[in-house]
Amino acid sequence: MGELLLAEQRAAVCDYARRMTADGLVVGTSGNVSARAGDLVAVTPSGVDYDALTPADIPVVALDGSIVDGSLRPTSELPMHLTVYRKATDPDGAEIAAVVHTHSVHATAVSTLVEEVPPIHYMLATIGPTARVAPYATFGTTELADAMLTALTDRHGCLLANHGTITYGDTLSAAYHRAQQLEWVCHLWLTARAAGTPTLLPQTEINHVVNKLHTYGQPK
Repeated sequence: MGELLLAEQRAAVCDYARRMTADGLVVGTSGNVSARAGDLVAVTPSGVDYDALTPADIPVVALDGSIVDGSLRPTSELPMHLTVYRKATDPDGAEIAAVVHTHSVHATAVSTLVEEVPPIHYMLATIGPTARVAPYATFGTTELADAMLTALTDRHGCLLANHGTITYGDTLSAAYHRAQQLEWVCHLWLTARAAGTPTLLPQTEINHVVNKLHTYGQPK
């Protein structure tokens, strides 16, 4: 048997799919993860228990959606993943190499209440100046992918109304970190809102932090 195609990406997709479950960002087989190498994408399969996934179970598809390797059917949300890779533009000019889609509870709840995530904490800037909510469309459809793409303009992620979140990055670690931060900010806002009227940060401060994050962790 030859070397597994996109072995590194397939192993990482398995690891982060299991991590989504462990961290409570999804339940069961909901949500999905993908990683890109060149013109190929390793993506979670449809309806398979993440705890049982092995790298060989991860389908590899081309950017047109055709299956290149693997015996399992790709996630039904493949159109969203491929739309990000083909059409989205990273605000920092980085290559988009990974996409994470969650059904996290607090972010999904917020998606039913507002059109943008309120700026309650500066970590919202990990997504961008704001985090928009894409209008609802049926899962797995081009309508949902198109709504998502609009909401992602100059952003690293967005909410999907009555559905969940999607984030991306130049690594799976970066995409996953953004999914975590988006869920945390939404949880924070819902908690504060339940207790009273939260004080929000001015948009100028969020914009300032967005600019600071461009060089965060970089050598002086």
